[in-house]
Amino acid sequence: MKRILKPFILLIALSFVISGCGNGGGKDTITVSGKMWTEQFILTQMMAELLKEKTDLDVKVEEGLGEVSILTPALEKGDIDVYIEYTGTGLEAVLKEQAKEGASAEEILSQVRKGYEEKFNVTWLKPLGFENTYTLAYTQDQDFDAKTFSDLVPLSKDLSFGAPHQFYEREGDGYDAFAEAYGYEFKAKESFDPNIMYEAVKNGDVDIIPAFTTDGRIQRYNLKTTTDDKGFFPPYDAAPIIRQEVLEEHPEVEEVLNELAGQISEEEMSEMNAKVDMDKQDPKDVAREFLLSKGLIEE
Repeated sequence: MKRILKPFILLIALSFVISGCGNGGGKDTITVSGKMWTEQFILTQMMAELLKEKTDLDVKVEEGLGEVSILTPALEKGDIDVYIEYTGTGLEAVLKEQAKEGASAEEILSQVRKGYEEKFNVTWLKPLGFENTYTLAYTQDQDFDAKTFSDLVPLSKDLSFGAPHQFYEREGDGYDAFAEAYGYEFKAKESFDPNIMYEAVKNGDVDIIPAFTTDGRIQRYNLKTTTDDKGFFPPYDAAPIIRQEVLEEHPEVEEVLNELAGQISEEEMSEMNAKVDMDKQDPKDVAREFLLSKGLIEE
């Protein structure tokens, strides 16, 4: 009897250990991820800290996982559960759709939400409050004064252009479609890490970069910016996107993450980015400081 009982007891004990390891020690796990640049590092940590504070979930952070070509299949497979995406990127780079002429930001959000739910079983939560779109930026010492993207067209044959690798690869809102729409013929094209291209234009390694409007280095480096006068780029409103299965199992997650809705202005995001890029603060510390300032978490 003892020979039979002992293995049986060990088997039961082992089953409890395996069960505990598989669900985060008794808590369900949610994996928060993002792209490979400063703003995304901050927003990934911001969502993670908020979920840690206001849910019983075991929160796992997969910081800087990659661009949409990596993040989208990761969501589909369930390798990650939520990250911050931008409506224009979701529309053109992922769904391969175009915005209807004159479509509002709300209509585009509705279009990408419908497309993601049907294609990926992923939905878009409420936007965070800011748009991060493109501006072509250059240094103050250039011998021209361009106000719009079109102003740069006749100058482009004498200018070099530097952008992140992903910008050249993307369809719809990437370099090829963008250059064709405006008629650019830059004398040279360089590829940089997103966090390096600002140093490149500042140091004169390239003349023009497609800067992000919320990047704090625009102000800190005193760069001049231009506007997309043809409206080539759609709105890029930032919002959490999340697997619907997660919301079905944990409906509290939607309520918690929607506490960020409308809370972040372009100026606030720009300043947070500058704190990390220029002041060398930790993204998690910057994220927590912001959440505390808004009363969304407590010390």
